[in-house]
Amino acid sequence: MQFQFNSDSSVMGTENVAERIEASVRQKLARFEDRLTRLEVHVSDENARKGGDDDKACMIEARPRGGKPIGVTEHASKVDDAARKAANTMAQRLERVLGKAEKHKHDPRPEKMM
Repeated sequence: MQFQFNSDSSVMGTENVAERIEASVRQKLARFEDRLTRLEVHVSDENARKGGDDDKACMIEARPRGGKPIGVTEHASKVDDAARKAANTMAQRLERVLGKAEKHKHDPRPEKMM
């Protein structure tokens, strides 16, 4: 599974932010890793230098094998908190989508015999 991390310049002020977020997101979504081709994480500070409550955003887009992309966005006052919330929400969505597909998986239709 590929992992892509994107951020704006105002978020990258802290040390190792990309590594921390990648590690926490991968850990939370590890059980889905074999069913995903790619994870994209976008973090941003919506107010930039102005400050404010819940102005850090984290958007995660997961791309299941053979399925449509699934995206979630969460906000918090800290980037790490926004990423944690987004990873939790993504885990719930993937469980619903991939779990439902697994539950309704059928054996291929047998060939008709004459």
